[in-house]
This record gives sequence, structure tokens and C-alpha cells, in this order.
Amino acid sequence: MKILFIGDVMGRSGREALAQHLPMLQEKLSPDVVIANGENAASGAGITDKIAKDFFNLGVEVITTGNHVWDKREVIPYIAQEPRLLRPVNFPPDAPGQGMIRYKTKTGKTIIIINAMARLFMEALDCPFRTVRALVEKEKMGQSTAAIFIDFHGETTSEKMAFAHYLDGMVTAVIGTHTHIPTADTHIMKGGTAYMSDAGMTGDYDSVIGMDKNIAVPRFVRKVPGEKNQPATGEGTLCGAFIVSDDATGRALSIAPIRLGPILPQAMV
Repeated sequence: MKILFIGDVMGRSGREALAQHLPMLQEKLSPDVVIANGENAASGAGITDKIAKDFFNLGVEVITTGNHVWDKREVIPYIAQEPRLLRPVNFPPDAPGQGMIRYKTKTGKTIIIINAMARLFMEALDCPFRTVRALVEKEKMGQSTAAIFIDFHGETTSEKMAFAHYLDGMVTAVIGTHTHIPTADTHIMKGGTAYMSDAGMTGDYDSVIGMDKNIAVPRFVRKVPGEKNQPATGEGTLCGAFIVSDDATGRALSIAPIRLGPILPQAMV
């Protein structure tokens, strides 16, 4: 299975970068499934039903989120009835929406996509390690599903790496999100799980993790509350990862970073 994952789409710049580059990626890579993290897509914090529908119309098939999932309250009734828009699976079970989907691709393959959230320097949610393992232990890659993909939304590389090692060989890929900085550690673990600490942000990198540098920098220098942070509005860069797996075993065969746009060095499969 060929899985295209796009990192945190940040504000208008991120949405425009997604619209600009996704058609070419679909044509060149012919992914079986396209997944994108959209938790910062609406003005840098949250997502709306309109933006989610725009993503689906562009060709994104499943949207993951994270700690900003509820920032736009109007999304709550939509996420409750749209299974392709996920919230972290380790939220309380009576939270709106769901954290996992068994998705059948256009090519007829089945993939399980899970959105989970870390806890270090994040909200005190249910344990993502035990929550996710209980889910994947019920599955058999190559039989009940061709692949299992996890977006692990978290602050620290240590927790992300520990989470991936804990599930190595049980899932196809663990890709981190949240820090908005693409990491250089794409590799396949010994058990066959593809890993990347953070896929990076899809947005304007002439910024402070996607926020206007002219607002964000003085807040650090002066340590005085100032103008409210706003997303940077320059040309965006699309960042993500492309994973190819063996349908018979679910194990990853390859993983490569993707970076398309200004500021960062380009990377393409």
C-alpha cells in the first residue's frame, strides 16, 4: 500500500500549499490513500466543517487532528457525524467523534488509521500506549487490514520514539505531528514499522512554527503579552511523508520525507 501523509496544515498558507502541491503528488505517486493533519487549518488553531470539506474535495481522504481539535466549536456537530475527520483516540470515550477509522481505499484495499495524542507537556488524556495497543492487538495486518497507520500528536521526541518502539511490528507506520518542524529520522524499525518523529508543518516557514514572526519574536524578547499571535501569510511549504508497505504483511518497505516549497531544502520521492 502507498500512503501519503501531509503534516499539520497551518492557516491559509498551509491550505494554499496543499491545494497547489497535492494534485502533482497524486499524479506522481499514485497513493492508495491520502491523510492530512488539519488541526491548525482554520486561522492556525482548529478546523471547521467547511475546511474539512475543502480538504476532501482536494483529494484528502482522512483528516487527523490533535490538541486543537475543539478550538473551533462549530466543528463539534460535524465531527460527531463525519467518520473521516478524526480526533485523538485517547480522549474520553464520550467525546464527539472517533479516533480510528477502518477505511476502504479507491483501489479496494483496507487501512486502519488511528489518531492518538501524547501526554508529556500535553493534556492529561488516557494512556495512548495502552489505548492504541488494545486496538491493534485485535487486528492482523495482511488479513483483517492491509496496513495500520498512526498519527501520534505530541510534543517530545522521546515519547514519540518510545510509542513507536512499543508498537514496532504491530503497525505499518507511526508518524509524529504537532511540533511543526520536520525531523531527519525517517527510517524503518527492526520490526517493520516506518517512523518519523515529526512530519513537519504545511505552511509558511518564514515564521515561528507557522506564526507571524513579527508578533511571536517580541513576545519572547520582552516577556510581555502583546498582539495576539496570527498565522504567517507567506508562501507555504508542503511537508509530509510517503510510505510504501507490503500488503501481505503490513510492514513498511520504504519511507521518504516530502518537502515542497520555499525556505526548506526540497525533498521528493
